[in-house]
Amino acid sequence: MTIRLTTVAAAIALSLGGNWVLAGDKPTDPQIAHIAYTAGVLDVEAAKQAIATSKNKAVVEFAESMVRDHESVNKQALDLVKKLNVTPEDNDTSKALSQAAETKRSELAKLTGADFDKAYVENEVAYHKQVNGALETLLIPSAQNAELKSLLETGLKLFQGHQQHAEHVATELK
Repeated sequence: MTIRLTTVAAAIALSLGGNWVLAGDKPTDPQIAHIAYTAGVLDVEAAKQAIATSKNKAVVEFAESMVRDHESVNKQALDLVKKLNVTPEDNDTSKALSQAAETKRSELAKLTGADFDKAYVENEVAYHKQVNGALETLLIPSAQNAELKSLLETGLKLFQGHQQHAEHVATELK
């Protein structure tokens, strides 16, 4: 079961990897805003699923930190787009992220106990690697607005910490 979930997570990561590039040569600031916001919302949804399902203290505490941090960054993002009078633009990348997250939530919903915990945390590691890579290589370099770029850079530092936290929790679950 774990091998299958890991394979699915890897396939999702690979499919998202292609979509970061396929979404266009260089995403616009409204598209970047939508991608970043969508990624945060999806991680909050995954964390809420973990909080409701897991009985493992470390997993629940990690998930609670995901809710707190991603909701905070998304609030900052919403405040910024309002200030700049920019309407975030849905795009192929944000749609692919949403579809992959829906598939993963369905898979996780079938699991309980240690199987759920391990699959959730493994997915968080893979998800943060993917999002962090996209921030570093595509979203931050493509952002034209200095305030958006700054928010993305701040988010990247926070999300790199999330990845390390998820990797630490994953080692505790082995």
